[in-house]
This record gives sequence, C-alpha cells and structure tokens, in this order.
Amino acid sequence: MITVIIPVKDEKENLSKLLPYLESIAAGHSFEVVVACSQNCKADYSSIPCTERVIFIRCKHEGRAPQMNEAADLASGNILAFLHADARPPITFFADIEQSLSGKFDAGFFSYQFDKNRFLLRINASTTYRKGIFTGGGDQCLFIHRDVFERLGKFKDDQLFMEDFEFYKRLKKSKVNFTIVQHPLTISARKYDKNSYVRVNLSNLLVLLLFKCGYPSKKLRSIYAKLIRS
Repeated sequence: MITVIIPVKDEKENLSKLLPYLESIAAGHSFEVVVACSQNCKADYSSIPCTERVIFIRCKHEGRAPQMNEAADLASGNILAFLHADARPPITFFADIEQSLSGKFDAGFFSYQFDKNRFLLRINASTTYRKGIFTGGGDQCLFIHRDVFERLGKFKDDQLFMEDFEFYKRLKKSKVNFTIVQHPLTISARKYDKNSYVRVNLSNLLVLLLFKCGYPSKKLRSIYAKLIRS
C-alpha cells in the first residue's frame, strides 16, 4: 500500500482539488492519504468531499518535519510519498511509484513542470529531470520504502527549514538507490508571480549554499522569509 502524506497549514482550496483528483487516478492501486494538519491550522476541512481512505490528523508539534513524521508513524502503507498540497501528480502517479520501487530502487523523486508556460520556468523545470544541485526539494515528492525511511532516521524534527534537503543529504550518504520519474508533477508558480524570477532563483541558491555550509535551520528560515514574499 502507498500512503500519501500531505503536510498542510491552511490549504483548503488546494486540498479540495487534490484529494478528489488522487481518488480519480488511483483505480487498481492500494492507497491511503494522511493529511497532516499544522498544530495552529485554522482551516475547516470537514466540507471537503473524500472517502474513508483519507485521514486528517492534527499534529502535536509545529513544523513540516514533525508533521510528516507524525503522519508516517500512523501510516498503514509500506511505501510513503510526501506530496505538497499545491502539486498535481501525473495520472501515472501510483503506477510510477510502484514500478520504481519494485526493482533496484528504494526511493525516488518526480520531475516537475510549472502551471505557467513561461520560457524561464521551463528552464528551471528542466533541471528536475536529472540529478543535480537542487535534487531532493519537497516539490519533487519524495517516495520511499517505509523501512528505509525509518532506517535513515525519518526527517529531523528540529530541522525548521529545508528538512527535505537535509533528508536527501542522509539518503545520498547512505547510498540509497533512487530514481527520478520522468512523468512530471505540475507545481504552482505562485512564488514567481509574487517575486521576480531572478529574486526567487538567487534566494534559492543562497539558502542552499548556506545550508551546505552548515547554517542553522532557524537562521535559514529567517533569511528566506526576508527575501521572498510568500
């Protein structure tokens, strides 16, 4: 079974589209969805149409890493997929995950495209089809065998920012075989709509370099918040 884990704060509009969509593309696949709601979440998700395969939990601790870990602890699946609420998976989503993990791979990521067809955004998206400096970001939807995720120590609860890159660093160090699925997710370009293309790219590069230099996650989060309008 695949457990899709979606960490959220106030994402009612996105979840209202994503959850029915996941149901529509899951025919023939065993899956469940765990929506991990932030401790201070104010949105009312009770009106979102979904089946018994969707579970909502309110997390005990604040932060994306603890949210995803709490959801993973409750998951029934032997495969975990960590998906952002504003992403739209390809229709082959479940088949891609199952096929990728049925052979030599223990983990994987998806390539992605943006929901706006702009030349510069296509350049950014093209880098996600192969391994590179930005591989491992949360937009790429990590999927992984549950036992491997647990063996690697899960996400670090005290990693307040870039928890996905920190986990990827340990995944690579442990020489876990992973693949990148060529059927892309579609992700939101809203960050680029609110900020300039150059500003977003330079900010992403800066915090990644600082992360690699060992800057504390709290400082990284503060720097990024000052640079980018969310």
